[in-house]
Amino acid sequence: MAKDLVADEKTRLERPTNTAGVRPSGPGFPAWVRWGAAAWLLFWLVTYWIVWGPQTFSYLCDISVIVTCIGLWTNNPLLISSQAVSSLIVDAMWALDAAFRAIAGRQIFGGTEYLFNPSHPLWIRLLSLYHVAWPVLLLWALHRAGYDRRGWKLQAGIVTVAFVAARFTPAAQNINFAYRLPVVNRPFGPAPLHVAVSILLMIFVVYWPTHCALRKIFPPPDA
Repeated sequence: MAKDLVADEKTRLERPTNTAGVRPSGPGFPAWVRWGAAAWLLFWLVTYWIVWGPQTFSYLCDISVIVTCIGLWTNNPLLISSQAVSSLIVDAMWALDAAFRAIAGRQIFGGTEYLFNPSHPLWIRLLSLYHVAWPVLLLWALHRAGYDRRGWKLQAGIVTVAFVAARFTPAAQNINFAYRLPVVNRPFGPAPLHVAVSILLMIFVVYWPTHCALRKIFPPPDA
């Protein structure tokens, strides 16, 4: 009887996606992925806190590292989906800006200036290359776990809190472009208007198209 129960469970885990497009429950992420995410998060948190200070965790990209690693450790598709919505386009823009600066000597959007600042140790700056790997990691995680359609709403809440919090950090750092818009390098208007417009642009210009694409590509996780 015990053998029959084990065989039934194995069949359940291995059966393909059903006709409704719902991915069946699986064993979660491999242990090496979960422990790797936990080890990276611990090392990264301590390093960034010491080098950049606690305000650095107001950056959306840094929030993404924390939420993604927690999602991997806890096998939580909602957390991972929210950060796929957040990071795929933003990290691509970061990589494009950094590459253009390295090749042409100037930036397109801004936000990667620190990467070329020799006053910071090279190994510290190279840690930021996680921006290149993060979209690949997130897409792999979605392929394995499915895309939770609630991710867009969760990320809309996260970006709202992050943008408001960024207004309490030094203006010179312009965290999340909460003081000055990218490219034009100036505010949209008074602080409340600038923050509100920035939030709406992220939610509806960046996140919504990403959400629409992801829900077409990936099935939802099994409840």
